Amino acid sequence: MKPPPGHKTHNKGEPKTMLDIALIRSRTDWVKAQIAKLGDEATLARIDRIVELDAERRQTRTECESAQAARNKLNRAMGKLRGSKTMSPAEKAARANAAASAIAKPDYEYATVLLDGSKAAFEGAGDDEADLQPAFQALIAALKRMGDTIDAGYARAKDIEAALQEEMLWLPNLPHETVPVFFSEDDNIPDVPVGEFREFDFEPKPHWELGPALGIIDFERGVKLSGSRYYVLSGWGARLQRALISFFLDCARANGYEELYLPYIVHGQMLYGSAQFPKFQDTVYPVADGDKYLLPTSEVAIANLHRDEILTEAQLPLRYVAHTPCFRSEKASAGRDVRGIKRVHQFEKVEMFQFTTPEASYDALEAMTRGAESLCAALDIPYRRLEIVSGDLGFSASKKYDIEMWSPGCGEWLEVSSCSNTEAFQARRAGLRYYPRGSRKTRFLHTLNGSGLATPRTLIAILENNQQADGNVLIPEALRPYLGGAEAIYPK
Repeated sequence: MKPPPGHKTHNKGEPKTMLDIALIRSRTDWVKAQIAKLGDEATLARIDRIVELDAERRQTRTECESAQAARNKLNRAMGKLRGSKTMSPAEKAARANAAASAIAKPDYEYATVLLDGSKAAFEGAGDDEADLQPAFQALIAALKRMGDTIDAGYARAKDIEAALQEEMLWLPNLPHETVPVFFSEDDNIPDVPVGEFREFDFEPKPHWELGPALGIIDFERGVKLSGSRYYVLSGWGARLQRALISFFLDCARANGYEELYLPYIVHGQMLYGSAQFPKFQDTVYPVADGDKYLLPTSEVAIANLHRDEILTEAQLPLRYVAHTPCFRSEKASAGRDVRGIKRVHQFEKVEMFQFTTPEASYDALEAMTRGAESLCAALDIPYRRLEIVSGDLGFSASKKYDIEMWSPGCGEWLEVSSCSNTEAFQARRAGLRYYPRGSRKTRFLHTLNGSGLATPRTLIAILENNQQADGNVLIPEALRPYLGGAEAIYPK
């Protein structure tokens, strides 16, 4: 996403949001035009509501700050009036009473003039000493009511800000200017496939037949243990998955990524920081220990690793890689998606993540994507890269590529990696900033994430591409060192 000319960054004190509120405020029509590229009509109406709330919040705070300044001035003027040696008690009482009435109107400027002695003298009446005390009590009461009104105004501003924040949380990221504008996943643009498509002299089987025949995937016991869309890997199935994970991690480390071991449970605020919440809250598993959740992806934890920290440009880029299980409660569409292990509630994934400068983030995206592609090539599986169109970007990406492996048994391309540049979308929410070289003013980082790779679909592609007529499955050469040199998996 490229801001229009003349846009200024947000001011200190603005609420943390996923998009820049100053950009929405100053270039509302431009922001709407970008949102329209996503095909998200509901969000266009949300933009109007955000602009209204932002204006109301700013006006309310301005009024409160102005009233607070006036109250401070009135308090000082009241003290000056009390200590005056030139006014009679009667005049002081008259001025105090008149100021209390002016405050009630409210006319704070006139009340200040009355108290600081700038107006002509007032005529006192009756017992001067008797009139003075109740007059100042009335003035003090008026100032207290004024303070209560100011406090109520600040409370209202806080409520408005909370409503604004809630609306902002639902805004998706804006697409980069190079993203093709189409609205269906069917319009995603594939590159020429890489690798040789095997010609079978027999009908290739899908993995949901191969796995049980080899004794490495047990669907029935997975369902018995946990319900639908769970499975058990045993023997060579479990070993093959472990080999994949080790291979992926080793390749990432060779490409300059630092390996992390992460908690599998995170605070809810971390899911807001990475942009999973609130939009995808119903797809995440909560745990009983308060506001905590199982990781839907290690992206959540890594994105918040430097939360509310200020880095230096000299530290960048930071490249991390982690293997974690991923837990997702999302519902699968009926039909082919629910067969086998393509879409399950628990799976293993190696995640690549980068923190970098805005200037370097798109080169980093290309490099990250090439890294994911190299894993497919090393496994000798046909694959292709897709450029994702605007309507299929999802919630947090400004630009995205998917990597798909060919699975001849399923007869379809399976996504094994998705590489995204979220620009400053996550950084704004998680407070991820850095000092550019030679500057004392901070900027938001850019964050990138990419699967490197997800294991279930990679397992599918290996089994279906490497199956033999006699039921054996050849192990990719790249994985054999992790499996004691074994060359094939044989039916039990």
